Amino acid sequence: MGYQEVRLANMRQLTIGEMVARNAAKNPDREALVFEGKRFSYREFDARTNRLANALLGRGFAKGDKFAQLLFNCNALVESYVGVAKAGGISVPLNFRLKAGEILYQLENSDSKALLFGEEFAPVVDEIHEKMPHLVYFCEGVHIPDFARPYEELLAEGGEEYPEVVVLDDDPAFIMYTSGTTGKPKGAVLTHKNQLMNVINCLFEVSKELSWLEHERVQFVAPLFHEAALALALVTLYVSGTLFILRFFEPEKLIKQIEEESITVTFMPPVMSTFLLNSVEVSNYDTSSLRILLSGAAILPTETRRQINRAFPHVHLFDAFGQTEMSPVTTLLKPSQAADHPASVGQAVINVEIKVVDDDDNEVPVGEVGEIVYRGPTVMKEYYKDPAATAEALRGGWFHSGDMVRMDEDGFVYVVDRKKDVIISGGENIYPAEIEDVLYRHPKILEAAVIGVYDQVWGESVMAVVVPKPGETLTKEEVVDWCAQHLAGYKKPKYVEFMEALPRNAAMKVVKGELRALYGKSVRYE
Repeated sequence: MGYQEVRLANMRQLTIGEMVARNAAKNPDREALVFEGKRFSYREFDARTNRLANALLGRGFAKGDKFAQLLFNCNALVESYVGVAKAGGISVPLNFRLKAGEILYQLENSDSKALLFGEEFAPVVDEIHEKMPHLVYFCEGVHIPDFARPYEELLAEGGEEYPEVVVLDDDPAFIMYTSGTTGKPKGAVLTHKNQLMNVINCLFEVSKELSWLEHERVQFVAPLFHEAALALALVTLYVSGTLFILRFFEPEKLIKQIEEESITVTFMPPVMSTFLLNSVEVSNYDTSSLRILLSGAAILPTETRRQINRAFPHVHLFDAFGQTEMSPVTTLLKPSQAADHPASVGQAVINVEIKVVDDDDNEVPVGEVGEIVYRGPTVMKEYYKDPAATAEALRGGWFHSGDMVRMDEDGFVYVVDRKKDVIISGGENIYPAEIEDVLYRHPKILEAAVIGVYDQVWGESVMAVVVPKPGETLTKEEVVDWCAQHLAGYKKPKYVEFMEALPRNAAMKVVKGELRALYGKSVRYE
């Protein structure tokens, strides 16, 4: 097939590479990406991703090959996602907080052929290189290990023409590893169509509330290896917006960038919002350009929502819910709905069908607690090399989320907890998210997490792990009394522990497995 035939075939597909190429043709001089003083137009971004794709193909990289990334947020990470997609390859974003052994597992499990890493990770990659010398290594930065090739030199090898590879929208684009809260992480295979249908769903739902403009200036501070931030990056590229990337979450840099770059959209998981509002006086900065604040990747506590609305009264706050296997957004709570449904994560987005079922997959009555399941074009293709887990997750044609929710008569979803986190004490089901929401409302509490621990009499008892706000002191009695004021007696914590910070993964979710390892597991987790 000749070059023109390849281009015509690709143009008929809904793919990540074609999305970027189209926008480079329409808006070549518009800024696509800004990172640490470097500014790339859509023409430049498209050319760099073409060069990366062609360089990989020139080195024997073939359609379907896996290309892993271990990077802090930077332009190279986004470029590699698009360049690998144009080459017909599959990106494997790696959590940069993992240890060498954990990274090795994901590289081996995904059958990765190459690894692009930031120079900061040279020590851990050196360990990996000893065990996987056959892997091809590329390094972004100045100090390049002997076994790796500089990223910019790799780009220089490739031509700027669109690569001659036919990529279909049902082809895999990413293997996204889950957090691994139960056993080994599983690799959710997401296709081009999965990702871009999620883009369309999100844009449609937001635009029912207010216009998502073509020239939005979107801030990225959450880690881009995580599906939530990656999805927003694709939303931004889809409509020729500009990505403003911060390497790390630093509250003062974040708020200064909003002021200096006239940021219009930002995404922050709830924990980032909490730390921002407790460490920076927002009113000292000009945030008038900011139109949209997106929350997601974890449940947004009601009190945190109130704090955000007070700090940014002019901003439209959208609260997204979902998970990696759904590419990821499944429900969205819009600003106009928040006052009447403050504890909800909203209604199903277009093109995602939901229902709430019991353990036998029978739909439960309205208002009763059950597991939320999904179907639609954003459902993952599979768990990579794990047909048993795939069959279990997709039984009956619905993706089983493991999230326990209730749904009202208007279709608003209320998250109760992860199915495995339900605490059963004396025969009563207790949902940690409900207790955590109460704890977050305490004026002295910065963060809180609730787990179940073994109790010889009751089976399980409630433990609250609490982080006081800076300068505040708390006692167990204060925490228990506060909960007793707002919850039924059987839900109040029997045990309270204090920490300086909760353990979190790079997606900023609390790692409750670490809390259980520290304070004692429930018998159900043995």
